[in-house]
Amino acid sequence: MAAAYCNNYHGVLSSHNEGFTKPEEGVENGGFRHPIVKEICRLIDRRSAWTSKLEAQLRNLLRSLKPEAVCEVLRAQADERVALKFFYWADGQWRYRHHPIVYYAMLEVLSRTKLCQGAKRVLRLMARRKVGFRPEAFSHVMVAFSRAGDLRKAMQVLTVMQKAGVEPDVMICNTAIYTLIKANRLDKALRFLNRMQLVGIIPNVNTYNCLIKGYCNVHRFEDAMELISEMPFKGCSPDKVSYYTVMGFLCKEKRIEQVRELMEKMVKDNLLPDQVTYNNLIHMLSKQGHGEEAIGFLWEAEERGFHVDKVGYSAIVHSFCEVGNIARAKELVNEMFSKGCIPDVVTYTAVVNGFCRIGKIDQAEKLLQQMCKRGCKPNTVSYTALLNGLCQNGKSSEAREMMNTSEEEWWIPNAITYSVVMHGFRREGKLSEACELVREMTGKGFFPTPVEINLLLQSLCQERRVKDARKFMQDCLNNGCAVNVVNFTSVIHGFCKIDDLDGALSVLDDMYLINKHPDTVTYTTVIDALGKKGRIDEATELTGKMLHRGLVPTPVTYRTVIHRYCQHDRVEDLLKLLEKMLLRQACNTVYSQVIEKLCNFGNLDAAYKLLGKVLRTASRSDANACRVLMESYCRKGIPQSAYKVACRMFNRNLIPDLKLCDKVSKGLMSEGKTDEADKLMLRFVDRGRISPQYQ
Repeated sequence: MAAAYCNNYHGVLSSHNEGFTKPEEGVENGGFRHPIVKEICRLIDRRSAWTSKLEAQLRNLLRSLKPEAVCEVLRAQADERVALKFFYWADGQWRYRHHPIVYYAMLEVLSRTKLCQGAKRVLRLMARRKVGFRPEAFSHVMVAFSRAGDLRKAMQVLTVMQKAGVEPDVMICNTAIYTLIKANRLDKALRFLNRMQLVGIIPNVNTYNCLIKGYCNVHRFEDAMELISEMPFKGCSPDKVSYYTVMGFLCKEKRIEQVRELMEKMVKDNLLPDQVTYNNLIHMLSKQGHGEEAIGFLWEAEERGFHVDKVGYSAIVHSFCEVGNIARAKELVNEMFSKGCIPDVVTYTAVVNGFCRIGKIDQAEKLLQQMCKRGCKPNTVSYTALLNGLCQNGKSSEAREMMNTSEEEWWIPNAITYSVVMHGFRREGKLSEACELVREMTGKGFFPTPVEINLLLQSLCQERRVKDARKFMQDCLNNGCAVNVVNFTSVIHGFCKIDDLDGALSVLDDMYLINKHPDTVTYTTVIDALGKKGRIDEATELTGKMLHRGLVPTPVTYRTVIHRYCQHDRVEDLLKLLEKMLLRQACNTVYSQVIEKLCNFGNLDAAYKLLGKVLRTASRSDANACRVLMESYCRKGIPQSAYKVACRMFNRNLIPDLKLCDKVSKGLMSEGKTDEADKLMLRFVDRGRISPQYQ
């Protein structure tokens, strides 16, 4: 969308930068192509194999670089963390000091990331080096905090700026408003606008465009339109971005009449709709699945003499195909031919994908053949769309055969192609074929994601082929795939389900050996399996190991431990273990859970002994545990014990369930204990829960 400022705040900095004096130009516009810059980037890429010789070479190159070239090195890094490390490494070199523009370049790089603490450190370094501050520096830091989701610290940057003696200007105020809008705090953004006007800072078009975006985010389109209408009276006329922002949101909701009203208003404001306007509308409507409305604007654009290229047509074709309206998509392709706008591979691929979506695989194959006849060679994306259709329709083996003949057809499968066919085999239960395909995939330099690996592992484990799952995971590790803790946990869970605890513990040992640290879920899985088999001592040892490694028990961990220990009547061991676990992670309901579980297993004496621990907090969950214990006593025909529990509840200002106590009272009376029965019901009378006539 054209609302570039709200999507990328850097546009507001351009005018601010014009007054900044730069040193003598040492690198032309193509700074990254400068030989010294290229060599430094090459050495940085080899940082894992650095020697003192390589570092000395880099140090010498650094001293010969002009400031602009250092900026280019920072911007050339694919990983901003690497850029930051290079920045600090360079700052520590003898006889070298960063020029001010290098600090600002580093902050600009960091503002495109969530590395807010890194940006803050650079700002502090600037203060130590007595580098002159401009609002731009604080703006970059503010945006970094905003991207990290820390609104409070982002806004605190304004206070830091004022303490540094830097006066705010419209640029930093715009960044603050951008930050608030991004955090969905329109109310605060509007208050901030009033404050900046009170101190004499005049809003510009970027300020209002951000507020327009904020109104649209909360579906206040009328307020957005009103603001556009008021802008000329505030000395700031709206630009096309102002209108495009509202149009984009209206297109999402298919409010075409209001879009047309906006276009008429643009004309009145001397902002004539041009080809960019129509292209934006066509793409925005197509993206939201409103193909028919997009065609209307396409025809209108052509009537006004604007040329809509194949990209615009392809967007609409794709929109129709996404909703399965292939007939309309084919009509549009034919229209393209009639107007001399020859469809390209993107257009055809969209139709191929559309045919596959509705299960017409034969039609998709025919279209691929027609593409070749019409001089438009299908690419990997085209074939992958067809393979996906085959796999979705249970023809994964046929898709595999097509992959095998890819060289003959002059196309090369990519990672997505392999992934599509692999998932097809998995869905059809052909797990051996899926695993073999992954091995071939990794052999060609494509790697499945940990999520994809996990889906295959789970499928193998569900078929009780856990050893095959373990072997497959090991193959993935050997071939350089990113195997994570979740993958190991899936295999461990598979072994536990088939009662092969030795296998599960062996995989756990493997994790330690290759430095893949088990998480709480991994430990909980094994603890549960050990408890199920009655190997409580081993479960205790493993829980202790988990706590020793600094892992925090989850509610599932607590429930698992409580269930298994109560199942095997190891209450004392359970209580000792829970004390250790509670030191790591508090759980207010833990003893209530123990009482409920002991009642489930019929161990009422042990449950009653724990009542004191439960009644310390006198919470609603504690009352529920007491209710479970009372019900258990009633089922066992021991109303006297249920009466004692009720009395202890009253003593802690907890009110037992009236119907349950009525049942206890009747049980006491049947045993001839009328005094206790009367006392129990009188407790309710004393607290005003029942009238004296109730008895």
